[in-house]
Amino acid sequence: MSVLKFNGFLLLLSLWSFSIADADAKVFYSKDEAMKLAFGDEATVEMLSLFPTPEQVNEIQQLAKVKLESNLFSFYVGKKQGEIIGYAAIETHNVRTKPETLLVVLNASGQLRHVFTLAFHEPPEYQPPERWFDQLGNHTLEQLSFSQDIQGISGATLSTGAALNAARKVLAVYQVTIKNNSK
Repeated sequence: MSVLKFNGFLLLLSLWSFSIADADAKVFYSKDEAMKLAFGDEATVEMLSLFPTPEQVNEIQQLAKVKLESNLFSFYVGKKQGEIIGYAAIETHNVRTKPETLLVVLNASGQLRHVFTLAFHEPPEYQPPERWFDQLGNHTLEQLSFSQDIQGISGATLSTGAALNAARKVLAVYQVTIKNNSK
């Protein structure tokens, strides 16, 4: 086999394996669908861009026990008839080696309402089911831990841990940048 044919075969094999690996990727909701999921059809949604100070970043990281990757954080604010009905954040992070995108939804007073999977690119067997996410609602920042009353899932340890980290980060950002500034 010539070197050119062999290199062509390797390229074809790598493209084939890449497409097989990407076959696991699943997008469940678009951004517009996610906003409707968070706030309903009748809500208006505004984007709130926050730029935490270095002191706020330190406080967020201490509360969340997670590193804040950027000094820009965006919340989507859902409103009906001019009244805030809730907040949502879209969080993308790597679980093992591939990304997952979650929608973390808070009620108007900043309590965790729900976490939804928007996209999951790891193998499907690593994805926590909706019923696992259902247990997260109404938990405080301090309660979002496997050492509290959150149940883990065998085979999805990294995915559930990443989801808890995302939810804690969103709650900490809300607490430090919105709640503390509205007092």
